[in-house]
Amino acid sequence: MKVTVVGAGNVGATCADVLAYKEIANEIVLVDIKDGIAQGKALDIWQKAPIDLYDSRTVGVTADYARTEGSDVVVITSGLPRKPGMSRDDLIAVNADIVTSVTENIVKYSPKAIIIVVSNPLDVMTYAAHLVSGFPRERVIGMAGILDTARYRAFLAEALNLSPKDIQAMILGGHGDTMVPLPRYTTVSGIPITELIDSERLNAIVERTKVGGGELVKLMGTSAWYAPGSAAAQMVEAIVRDQKRVFPVCIKLEGEYGINGTYLGVPVVLGKAGVERVIELKLDAAETNSLEVSRGHVQEVMNAFDNMRKAKATA
Repeated sequence: MKVTVVGAGNVGATCADVLAYKEIANEIVLVDIKDGIAQGKALDIWQKAPIDLYDSRTVGVTADYARTEGSDVVVITSGLPRKPGMSRDDLIAVNADIVTSVTENIVKYSPKAIIIVVSNPLDVMTYAAHLVSGFPRERVIGMAGILDTARYRAFLAEALNLSPKDIQAMILGGHGDTMVPLPRYTTVSGIPITELIDSERLNAIVERTKVGGGELVKLMGTSAWYAPGSAAAQMVEAIVRDQKRVFPVCIKLEGEYGINGTYLGVPVVLGKAGVERVIELKLDAAETNSLEVSRGHVQEVMNAFDNMRKAKATA
């Protein structure tokens, strides 16, 4: 089993490290455009294999996609990171070009691969990769919901002084401030969250979750990497090991939730074929309205991307 991670920055390197540590693939190829970066990080990960006792071999290359040939899964993390005061939407012009170029190389060398997009703005970069690849929607998906849900669960665990292992939750919508956390579908070992926390504290946690990425950018001056890298690795694991895990991931909706053509985070069954089924939850009126607001926001950015493509085509 072979997995490629494109982008050897903090997120990509963390993803590769988790994949190696958990022995999710026999070979992990780390690719970057900066000479020596991917080679160095891959070598560093390989050199701790005798310490952490794993066999997965990590290899780093500089813009050599021939070395990625035959990859079963490719994770795209490359792109400009978000900086203080910068929204995800501000990244679209630069990162769309990067994701387009990367996807073209993936298609050339690994035409049967499943693509996981991590680059921001996540929903629109998933759209770009899907458009360029021509792959079915089940094989081009975005990592967002797992990260957002993890943040939500971590905040709840902290507030309740409980293990995050016992908290299950679901978040829908776009990856950003318009995401839609679902308290109705949040439980602690099967106990509804509303029985364990008052509405005021719960609402505060929901709002904190919506700006969770921005909170970290303010603290560190750059985007997060440990949780995003681990979230992407969890998706790879579900695919490679055919685990049939239920995760919220970004995918093109084709009628689900009454939405056509927009790329949004929804719960799916993730296995060896990629997305094997989209799960359609029964939403109440408020949740449906919130999802529509999120859809509208993502669609606006998708339209901006389409306009950029048309402008380039006619230039």
